[in-house]
Amino acid sequence: MSEAHVRAFVRESEEGITELNNSLLALESDPDDPEAMDAIFRTAHTLKGNAAAMGFGDFSGLAHAMEDLLDEVRDGDMAVSGALMDRLFEAVDLLDAMLGEIDEGGDTSIDPTGVEEDLRVLAEEGAEALETDDADQSSDKDASQDDGSAAGNDGGEDDDSDDDGGDGGADGTEVVDTAFDHGLSPGDDEGVHRARVDLGDADMPGIDAMFVLEAVEDGFGELACDPDREAIEEGEFDDTFDLYVVADAGATVEAGVDAVSQVEAVDVDAVGPAAGDDAGADTNAADAAETEDGAETAETAETAETAETAETAETAETAETTETAEDDASDTEGGDGETDDEGDASSGAGANTSSSDNISSVRVDVEQLDDLYGLVEQLVTSRIKLRREMEEADIDSDNLDELDKISTNLQDTVMDMRLIPLSAVVDTFPRLVRDLARDQSKDVNFDIDGRDIELDRTILTEIRDPLVHILRNAVDHGIESPEEREAAGKDPTGTIELRADRERDHVTIVVEDDGGGIEADALREKAVEEGVKSRAAVEAMSDAEARELVFHPGFSTNDEVTDVSGRGVGMDVVRTTVKDLDGSVTLDSTPGEGTRFEIKLPVTVAIVRVMFVQVGGVEYGVPIKNIAEVSRADGIDVAHGDEIVRHDGDIYPVLRLGEELGTAGAAGAAGPDDALADGGSDAADPGSLDTGDGDGDGMLLRIHDEKRPVALHCDDVLHQEEVVVKPLEGILSGIPGLSGTAVLGDGDVVSILDVETLGGRR
Repeated sequence: MSEAHVRAFVRESEEGITELNNSLLALESDPDDPEAMDAIFRTAHTLKGNAAAMGFGDFSGLAHAMEDLLDEVRDGDMAVSGALMDRLFEAVDLLDAMLGEIDEGGDTSIDPTGVEEDLRVLAEEGAEALETDDADQSSDKDASQDDGSAAGNDGGEDDDSDDDGGDGGADGTEVVDTAFDHGLSPGDDEGVHRARVDLGDADMPGIDAMFVLEAVEDGFGELACDPDREAIEEGEFDDTFDLYVVADAGATVEAGVDAVSQVEAVDVDAVGPAAGDDAGADTNAADAAETEDGAETAETAETAETAETAETAETAETAETTETAEDDASDTEGGDGETDDEGDASSGAGANTSSSDNISSVRVDVEQLDDLYGLVEQLVTSRIKLRREMEEADIDSDNLDELDKISTNLQDTVMDMRLIPLSAVVDTFPRLVRDLARDQSKDVNFDIDGRDIELDRTILTEIRDPLVHILRNAVDHGIESPEEREAAGKDPTGTIELRADRERDHVTIVVEDDGGGIEADALREKAVEEGVKSRAAVEAMSDAEARELVFHPGFSTNDEVTDVSGRGVGMDVVRTTVKDLDGSVTLDSTPGEGTRFEIKLPVTVAIVRVMFVQVGGVEYGVPIKNIAEVSRADGIDVAHGDEIVRHDGDIYPVLRLGEELGTAGAAGAAGPDDALADGGSDAADPGSLDTGDGDGDGMLLRIHDEKRPVALHCDDVLHQEEVVVKPLEGILSGIPGLSGTAVLGDGDVVSILDVETLGGRR
């Protein structure tokens, strides 16, 4: 596992342990507090699942034992008492100590067997075991240390069932008889376990089941399925399906399978009990020392040779030598020099909180971050309003300039806080591509470059689905089968690349494959066949325009509907989502060579720099990032009845905002003889923009070619400033030509133009 994943696990678990401590305190204060009990369960379950997914079995097992014991409390089978809470706090302290070692070295050497076994005995035998254990400890701590495992068996004949009174394993796993021939061969300390998996209401049960099978296979190795694997991956099962795996304990299987996100619920039964699950009546010291995690008698005997517990010695060794740990332990033991196993482990755990000594990061709730962002938006608006009022009053103040700097820095800081690396989304894609390729018997190499590129969390959240659609499209439509690739002289293994790059305030994400490409003629025929376009319309299209048909709603080149494609919704979702994020998506494809999708997105949202223009006495805003050049409208020509301007040999149609927006009084066109001067103002240098003087000729805003090769005509260019853009909602959303509104400092509401859809263009 990567260092980044371990670090994320540690940080989240530190927060979980803190919440667990606080919730236990609340429960101890008010045993009837249902919110505290629910919070404890949620946190313990999360700790258990995360640890199992990361491969920290001892950590997961201890958290699972706490969960089982708390289940008895929640069901009313055991009352909340000081002695019970002591046991739970000891377990939490031990989890904290284990987490400290994981933080320092990536793993833990602390053995939680004693504490875990104590919790399981309590869960099985209830308050009686707790009272007996307390009496034994108060009379003779050494006896409790040596015979603690056997003491848990005094209350009954069988010592291996938490819930079923001797019908199951030591971890509560029920032992069942099954006629299914799983063909698995467990080792000496292992057993075969059946996990009955429920995916809930899955939209694509076959794909979700595929993810589950891969995850379980990665975690447990050999695997048997009922029904067979092919049927499961095709979704041919009722509400549940059974997986048979080899593991040391049922708890390990339950935690591992439950950690898979697609799993709604899992029920684990022991088919062939592991050594730790045997329902034997032998209560000698060796058998009692064995637990569901496969701990052996030799390990227990070795740790018993010291005056301290294994937990204390091992915890201390992370900072000092064994000898120093022993000296320190003897100093704290007092006159009798003896201590209880779990009690000392607890004290050692409490002393070793190195993972929390230095707070290196703070986890902030998303709602708080959004609230802060909203306050910054208000600050930006208030700053603009204040500057306008001071300018109207002809007041000049250096303090206002300083406020501008401070508020701008605050705005940048808050925007940076919202930035999340692309890896948070794309790190799950290799598995997706691998599984889809295997399902279609294709060989695919998938490469990702630019994982560290950061985007606003809102944009990153929304862009995941479009990227998934493109990748699924690349595997399903793009990459050919190995036989087809070999016949075409290609490497039988196809390649898909996802690259991300940042340029100023935009991020470009490219998904490219070396598959068969997109045949424009095939798209034309399909469009006519499905009634999307007429024959005359498709024949008039260029190849590039024909390929754009893949973005048409309901259009698909697949005749057969599968779990992957064929419904004609994927690529339409891509374009719609990207456009809603104020981005753009382009497609380039060469038949026989491959296809390239390029998505351009803003790094952040909402606060943008806008050029304000006047049209018929009404003020509108145009995002400066869309403007390539601003110049006087003194070079408009007429070609075939349409107004155009020329720039560097290219022709740009003129779009008169007065006509498109329905405002009166827009300035008329200039004479047709003069060409647009090449030396117009570049929007990249806002200070050099020619704002005109309203002399009647008007102004032209030439838009970047990648946005829309057009020149917008307005009466005058007024000013530019940063504003908070609010998207249109409800019945106003989707109006062609408008992307949102901005509230200016004087309270005026100004419409922000969408240059791509202006004039009804889609």
